[in-house]
Amino acid sequence: MGAAFTAGVMMSSSSAHAAAANDFSSIAQNITNSVASLPGLLTALAYLFGILIGVLGILKIKDHVENPSNTPLKDGAIRLAAGGALFALPIIFQAMTNTAGSTGIGASAASVYKARFNVS
Repeated sequence: MGAAFTAGVMMSSSSAHAAAANDFSSIAQNITNSVASLPGLLTALAYLFGILIGVLGILKIKDHVENPSNTPLKDGAIRLAAGGALFALPIIFQAMTNTAGSTGIGASAASVYKARFNVS
């Protein structure tokens, strides 16, 4: 099955890809273009798993209420905390990105000292 899929992909590739120059810069550009949508995927996965783990935490707390001797409360609390952390992860990442800036330097040292110590 895998060999048939690979052969089909190779047969259906266009001649434009075959004629393209395969030097390091074109390969790096292709990797950069492919990775550009990765933050959106990670955000969606973090929200999805955050909600899933949060719901599982609520179900564990429900199990604890129904039968406290078999299900400790900490199991549900840990799942709720982990779900909340995953749900907040994209927001924290966006705040870190805004602070650092796209070049890696969001604020110069002089502006930080001026804002912190009111030095002109």
